[in-house]
Amino acid sequence: MNELLKEITEGIQDKKGKRIVIADLTKIEDTICDYFVICQGNSPSQVQAITESIYEFVRKKIGEKPVHINGLENCQWVAVDYSSVIVHIFLPGPREFYDLEHLWEDAQLTTIQDID
Repeated sequence: MNELLKEITEGIQDKKGKRIVIADLTKIEDTICDYFVICQGNSPSQVQAITESIYEFVRKKIGEKPVHINGLENCQWVAVDYSSVIVHIFLPGPREFYDLEHLWEDAQLTTIQDID
């Protein structure tokens, strides 16, 4: 796992984000990034806390900032764009509705064990 993915994952786990899936898109042609990281929080405030945690972990550990963050207005689905990696932080309902894991079913999916 590359350093950016590692720090993103740690930022998610630090705020008890669940059901982390990393979709490796590197073997798929014409994708917008190399990886998707998909996770969820149980409330809008947890989704916001996970977003802030990812931002801080990545900034402090490897000095990168996202190109763009979208979705903080309602915190049902927040996308954090690091160019090569896009992080999707969902509430459970929108995550099930959009089902990104199956939208990119050609990608290699890696599930990260939840930390209790």
